[in-house]
Amino acid sequence: MEIRKIIALRGPNIWARYPVLEAWVELGDLKDSPSNEIPGFNQRIMSWLPLMIEHRCSVGERGGFFERLRRGTYLAHILEHVTLELQSRAGYEFGFGRARETSKEGLFRVAVRYEDEAVGRACLAAGCELCLAAVYDRPYDVNEEIRKLRVLADDVRLGPTTRTLVNAARARDIPVCRLNSESLAQLGNGARQRRIRAAETDRTGAIAESIAQDKELTRTLLRQVGLPVPAGRPVNDAEDAWEAAVEIGLPVVVKPQCGNHGNGVVIGVSKREQIEAAYHFAVTLAKGVMVEELAHGAEHRLLVVGGKLVAATRGKPAFVIGDGRQTVRELIESQLNSDPRRGRDLSCPLWPIELDATVLLVLEQEGHRVDSVPPEGKKVIIQRNGNLAEDVTDAVHPEVARMASLAARVVGLDVAGIDIIADDISRPLEAQGGVVIEVNAGPGLQMHVEPESGTPRPVGDAIVATLFSQGEDGRIPIVAVTGAENTPAVTKLVAHMLASTGLVVGHTSADGIFVGSTRTQTDDCRDAESARDVLLNPLVEAAVFETSLESILEEGLGFDRCHVAVVTSIAEGMKLDFAEWDTPEKRSLVYRAVGDVVLPHGTLVLKAGDALGPIVAKHCPGSLVLFSTDEHEPLLQAHRVAGGKAVFARGKDIVLGSGVEERKLPEMPLVGSLEVILPAIAAASALALHDEQIVAALRSFRQCG
Repeated sequence: MEIRKIIALRGPNIWARYPVLEAWVELGDLKDSPSNEIPGFNQRIMSWLPLMIEHRCSVGERGGFFERLRRGTYLAHILEHVTLELQSRAGYEFGFGRARETSKEGLFRVAVRYEDEAVGRACLAAGCELCLAAVYDRPYDVNEEIRKLRVLADDVRLGPTTRTLVNAARARDIPVCRLNSESLAQLGNGARQRRIRAAETDRTGAIAESIAQDKELTRTLLRQVGLPVPAGRPVNDAEDAWEAAVEIGLPVVVKPQCGNHGNGVVIGVSKREQIEAAYHFAVTLAKGVMVEELAHGAEHRLLVVGGKLVAATRGKPAFVIGDGRQTVRELIESQLNSDPRRGRDLSCPLWPIELDATVLLVLEQEGHRVDSVPPEGKKVIIQRNGNLAEDVTDAVHPEVARMASLAARVVGLDVAGIDIIADDISRPLEAQGGVVIEVNAGPGLQMHVEPESGTPRPVGDAIVATLFSQGEDGRIPIVAVTGAENTPAVTKLVAHMLASTGLVVGHTSADGIFVGSTRTQTDDCRDAESARDVLLNPLVEAAVFETSLESILEEGLGFDRCHVAVVTSIAEGMKLDFAEWDTPEKRSLVYRAVGDVVLPHGTLVLKAGDALGPIVAKHCPGSLVLFSTDEHEPLLQAHRVAGGKAVFARGKDIVLGSGVEERKLPEMPLVGSLEVILPAIAAASALALHDEQIVAALRSFRQCG
């Protein structure tokens, strides 16, 4: 078995409406060897990947795929399931896969859904090796392969905070595009786009972010508007740190002046050597170090979005319980770092505990060392500001919520994490000596989405709601034009019609990419990448994409949904280099990929004379409009009788019909082929252009050539 090539279909495609990797797999000598005829194969596969018992397969129930193995199925189908399982073990839960034989015996196309292409490709390669090892009874270290896949996934996937926002956007049907290998992403298209990076948005100002990073400046600004803050000051060296601690009053907090995630923060130190050690550790993380008054109480994180409190958590220290046998080091590994929620990959909500200087100082305060053996039942604090949290949103006192909102506003942040020390967050801070200790830009959201206890909060929804108003999906009007004939002319005419209404239109064609009157690319741009380029342009208010059949097969579509799809024709004589699709029936399945992504309130425009049109329209979520140069065309007539919409010619007139009702466009000189004008009019009408606008655009199109 050999993978001959892998096609990355990065947009909606012939298989599905989401990205798919299509692997061309040559079975070779194994083409006639089903799984039940290979000695020991099924046992090895099932023991290596036992969780595949959850794969329902065509049987439709738990254990369905294992049942197929027992009955006998071929390696291409098995590779599909193994690849999906490896992706699942790497942290991607997908259920879509297909395996189909080509016209060449023993050559299969295996399609699997993916999120991050590098991981999908690695899982396909690993799946092929695993299957061959099972066939030839070779050793295979599945756990080590899964470990490597998880490391790769950690390197390439979006972080948990960005994923929270991306998932919230997708739940509102807002298109999402990742802009780099880090966490920068675009929500929406063209002129309606917004950008995010973790919990920062394009409304997060650089000045506000720089203020939040400077803890001393933040503390000063908060104090000046009347918010309670701990006493403290920056220090120059270790000796100055001790002097500041004595001035403020022991015990104190030592922390980097610029930092995040609690890194380098040492709480409650009172001995000179501890304070100096804390200084030396903090200064390795930032240029400046601060010494602050120790506030008593629990640390709370309040998330403020758009000036409103949307979530709050109460932090819990990380600790171990002695058993009289294990050292502190061993207890950390067995009781804390063994928690499956802890890990270095971004899918883990908790970080592993490291024996850094902060932990060593905390242990010293507790009277322990890493090699100490605490007595049975003894609770030993490891981190005072551990990343465990319980949700307390409903308990926050209104006055505390007001203070958190003011803190975010003073710094200037649209999304802010406000850290407050208080015994009881349900009481005003003044009554209990509570203080605001930090304001964080780009706060992590995982503690609110997956708190250790309490109610998860939809914080991603709250942030996305500040970027897009209710009912807004961030989409610009998109028209996709494909088919065997007239697609360049239809694309150009539809783009002109939209531009004539005052919109900045981006359109792609064999002549390049055009944004307004400017040609930005001169190559053949009927491909997905060119469409994506247009949708990234913040000037573009509407888009028209000429989409070739070849590009659909080679890379999928460059947009997730469209408002109008036009299929000009499905021609008999069209020749392709793709032998698998070189019949009108098969080509109609390719064109269907465009019809499938029409929005529910959108429109699919088809030629009435195409007998294969119903295949294209079969799964279209939107409405159907037929066009024809002959008003008596039987399919057109049947469609109108059923109440459908149509655009057709009657003598020298162009008529728009909806069921038995019809209206004639104002009289105008006809220019060019009706096979071009009719689908363009249908598309323009579907986008709510008025008849007068359509006629004016046709006249101006005639004048400009």
